[in-house]
Amino acid sequence: MHKKNDAASIPSAAVNERTPEQLLRIIFEYTAKIGSERSLHSVLLLMADMGREMILADRCTVWLIDHTRDELFTTIAHGVNEIRIPLGTGFVGHTVVTGEPLLIDDAYSDVRHNAENDRRTGYRTKSIITVPFVGNDGTIIGAYQAINKLTPNAVFTEHDLEQLKLAASYAGKSLESVMLHEEIMATQREIIFVMGQIGESRSKETGNHVKRVAEYSYILARGYGLSIHEAEQLKMVSPMHDIGKVAIPDAILNKPGKLTEEEFNNMKTHTDIGYNLLKSSSRELIKTAAIVAHQHHEKWNGTGYPRGISGEDIHLYGRITAIADVFDALGSERVYKKAWELDRILALFEEERGRHFDPDLVDVFMDNLPQILEVRENYVD
Repeated sequence: MHKKNDAASIPSAAVNERTPEQLLRIIFEYTAKIGSERSLHSVLLLMADMGREMILADRCTVWLIDHTRDELFTTIAHGVNEIRIPLGTGFVGHTVVTGEPLLIDDAYSDVRHNAENDRRTGYRTKSIITVPFVGNDGTIIGAYQAINKLTPNAVFTEHDLEQLKLAASYAGKSLESVMLHEEIMATQREIIFVMGQIGESRSKETGNHVKRVAEYSYILARGYGLSIHEAEQLKMVSPMHDIGKVAIPDAILNKPGKLTEEEFNNMKTHTDIGYNLLKSSSRELIKTAAIVAHQHHEKWNGTGYPRGISGEDIHLYGRITAIADVFDALGSERVYKKAWELDRILALFEEERGRHFDPDLVDVFMDNLPQILEVRENYVD
């Protein structure tokens, strides 16, 4: 949870109403934070905190619609974990279905109150405001719900309702933008993974190969010191490392014996092919995938392909994927070889430290070997 400004936070005891100056400061503080966020969870949390602080509620909940299950759900509710209710039930259900905001002085005197949530959490709902969120096209995408006024009279006012509607008007647009961003990212991830599986299936390898390489890459990236965001990026794109194999003839991909020099030169073109397939995208994930597809066969000492670059001229993502891919390839049975024993693989990695592989990454690999072996066990072919 983010740290709130002490001047804007809510004391536990009853307090007086916000002054216009305080309201303006809260709005500026939170709208600036919400506008710069790309994480849905963070935006929902900021929205809940903004609503609570603006109108001095004890709790504020942000509800979203789950159309696939015909439910309303919240993962951002002060004091509780996820709650799910049937679409159309309770105060929030009424607001989402009708588009009407509600201002209720005594929840238990209204038949629409869903008392089950109180019984489950041990919390007593008294006064309540519920306001819908509307997207850019006018469609309701969720609702704000503020519970229990903290001022001495303990009742929300029409002024509170207008303030929460103002917050909902701004935050709803930002929420829709972030939800769209996350949907685009999820779609990119799905496309990348499926394309990676297609590339591997051409050479009769299993979908578990790309899963293992993705997990190994994440472990190595975090062990090397990359942020969670960067490690997740690499995990998402690493399944695309062999996408260029879609253009390699089956006779070469699945040849049981050693390739001729001409066949091997043909095989090596999959790195350039993959890069050329992906390089023109303006999407960050696809551009990163292009780097991995291009550089995962480069070697630390410059004897790799397609460009023969060496050392840190090889992108870190390419160096990481090289280790993840080689480890999994050696430990897996292929049409042209049997799976290697672990001791033999580790001996090769020590031998190739500073030759094929980045020496620092080999150290990271060895340090994180238990996690890597756990992944291999979980995604066995």
